[in-house]
Amino acid sequence: MAKKNPKFIDGIGIAKKIRKEVKADVEKLLQGGKKPPGIGVVLVGDRPDSATYVRMKEKACKEVGINFFLHKYPAQVTEQEIVNTIQELNKNDNVHGILVQLPLSPHINEKNVLEAVSYEKDVDGFHPMNIGHLAMKGHQPKFIPCTPKGCLELLKRENIEIEGKYAVVLGRSNIVGIPMSLLLIDNNATVTVCHSKTKNIEEIVKQADIIVAAVGRAEMVKKEWIKPGAVVIDVGMNTIEDNTRATGKRLIGDVARDAVEVAGRITPVPGGVGPMTVAMLLQNTLISAQSHYTK
Repeated sequence: MAKKNPKFIDGIGIAKKIRKEVKADVEKLLQGGKKPPGIGVVLVGDRPDSATYVRMKEKACKEVGINFFLHKYPAQVTEQEIVNTIQELNKNDNVHGILVQLPLSPHINEKNVLEAVSYEKDVDGFHPMNIGHLAMKGHQPKFIPCTPKGCLELLKRENIEIEGKYAVVLGRSNIVGIPMSLLLIDNNATVTVCHSKTKNIEEIVKQADIIVAAVGRAEMVKKEWIKPGAVVIDVGMNTIEDNTRATGKRLIGDVARDAVEVAGRITPVPGGVGPMTVAMLLQNTLISAQSHYTK
């Protein structure tokens, strides 16, 4: 239904095109006598949401010809065991990308684990080396974090002008907000980052030509906050109760659903940014394999 509205940016359709492109490039590697790209995934514990995300990534990898190596551990696994696994994956020439599914168990230091991943295999783009290069003018990161990269790809593939525009990013997480702001700056937007301590957020958002909402608060951004014609990228994925659904739940974004009435373009939830995150993971893994074979 929502996808038929011309204002909606079709993340599912764009992600499908990218997967086809990745699959074609994987086939070129194989035709050239190279091994297929491979990704090593570390999953800790039995959180249903984490297990679902990993299954989605495995399915997507298989569809495009990327080998998927899952290393699953119980919640009580030690931090050192996880680090040891990552160090083995760093040395494995069949593995071109490493992904640690978050969150980890409370007793495990997430920072130590993520920094154990070689930045040359950091297809999630979270290593300080990759974020550092992203932040520095004239530098090129090996990998860009998947969700912000997907957001930027949506803007570019929809031919939405970024240069000279005023962009507001809601949220300052290492996963989305900070790298998203850096990408927009790199594409010559003027950027403001808003967070929980920002005053007069509504007035700031009202000025934006491009809004990226990534705060994890259901429908925080109201229709009245949005300048008519603004482009809205809704990264939020919030589950709320809905007795009309068989599951009793519904997925909504950080932006109010009626915002479509004033926005020029907007990503739906679901079906907007989510599919792009997985597509960018596939693309990053392919890039890593291509880089490995051209050394």
